[in-house]
Amino acid sequence: MPNKKWLLVPINVLVPMMLLAVQVRGAETSSESKRIEELERAVADLKQEVARLKKENVSAPEGKMKTKVTYDGKTYVEKAVVEEEKLPVYVRQSGSELKLVLGGYVQINFEDGDVSAFEGRFGQTALKDRFRLRRARINLTGDFAEQFDFKVEGDFENSDGLNSSRTAFEATDIFVNWHQFAEANVKAGQWKAPFGLEQLTPDPSLIIIERSLPTGAITPERQIGVQLWGKPLTNIWPGEKDLLTYYAGIFNGNGRNTTNNDNNNFMYVGRLESIPFKGKIVGQDSSLKLGADVLNSRDDAGTNISQSLNLLVNADGSLSPFVLPGADERTAWSVDAWFNLGPFDLIGEYLQEKVNGRTVNGMPPGFADFTTNGYYITAAYFLIPKKLQLAVRWEDLNPGQKGNDGIRSITGGLNYYIHGDDLKLMVNYIHTWSDFRQANPEFGQDQFNEVIGRMQLMF
Repeated sequence: MPNKKWLLVPINVLVPMMLLAVQVRGAETSSESKRIEELERAVADLKQEVARLKKENVSAPEGKMKTKVTYDGKTYVEKAVVEEEKLPVYVRQSGSELKLVLGGYVQINFEDGDVSAFEGRFGQTALKDRFRLRRARINLTGDFAEQFDFKVEGDFENSDGLNSSRTAFEATDIFVNWHQFAEANVKAGQWKAPFGLEQLTPDPSLIIIERSLPTGAITPERQIGVQLWGKPLTNIWPGEKDLLTYYAGIFNGNGRNTTNNDNNNFMYVGRLESIPFKGKIVGQDSSLKLGADVLNSRDDAGTNISQSLNLLVNADGSLSPFVLPGADERTAWSVDAWFNLGPFDLIGEYLQEKVNGRTVNGMPPGFADFTTNGYYITAAYFLIPKKLQLAVRWEDLNPGQKGNDGIRSITGGLNYYIHGDDLKLMVNYIHTWSDFRQANPEFGQDQFNEVIGRMQLMF
């Protein structure tokens, strides 16, 4: 290929020579018109020469170059070619979403000692020391221009909840929410029924690694249904819009990821929340949040009424999921409070549930009526602001099915926030007492100890 600079050399020589020729010719004639004609002819010749040189001088293609080696059977030939630019890989929504967000989180536990004894897992339901993939979730959330938002979330984790041997990916939250009016949102799909402060607290935001036994035994966890909820003071009193929030839902009542209702009845759940105070106390940001819940459901035989943990008292005082042997009607309620003062949090909740058997088509319920109640109190303090947090929890559950069948636990823990809840390390020590085993020593030990460590990553 000709060198571009070398080809332009004739132009540098030709231009002065032609101008000199024009001057000489101008000197030999006195005719002004001839001088102009000669000058125009010279310019035309110059344009023709430049055009010719441009055609001969083929410029190298623009772009990043790479060496391509070819082989013709005898010799290798290297040739510089333009490297093709690879287009970026991206995902684009097929709908008209204004916002589409992909996220998720992973929680990995190490559990040693009397594993999950605070959940009633000892004796015949005891578990072994283990590493545990507690949660591994991925979710997609979005907003539409038509005032709709949605969430689709699934979990890869192995759980001791609805199915202790579950290893497959399954749905957690799948719902669509219409938010045209802040006072009256309409939500449909599958999510946590609005019952219980600790149950409704997002998993990555928990102060203690695992939720308390009273929460797991009584709250309904995720259900399929429809819900009306909102903040009625949003437009009437904008400055105090969080003073009142309500939730009212109708659900199948027999758990998540089910295709059929257990009968023609539904579970009715309601919750009220209020933040009566949000301001400063002794120069510290402070707030007080109050809540109350109510639930009613009529269930048929085969329904698990302890969706996320254990409630049925076994012969040795341990607990397992309560799967109804016959029909029932259950009514539950709870009250809760969360007080925050700068680096200090104090959280408490009391829950109660009455389970009454029903005779259906001449079939007795197969169990005696009982009332379950329990509570927990959690306190936490940041030793290093937003980094190192000390936490403690006392909890007590009375299953109400046998004499002295209560289970009590105290938990102490440290949380290290490397990057907020996005990346944190947690460690808990738990000591548990079994009242039933203390009263019946023939079943073995009545006190248990466990250590749990957790690493959490959100993305």
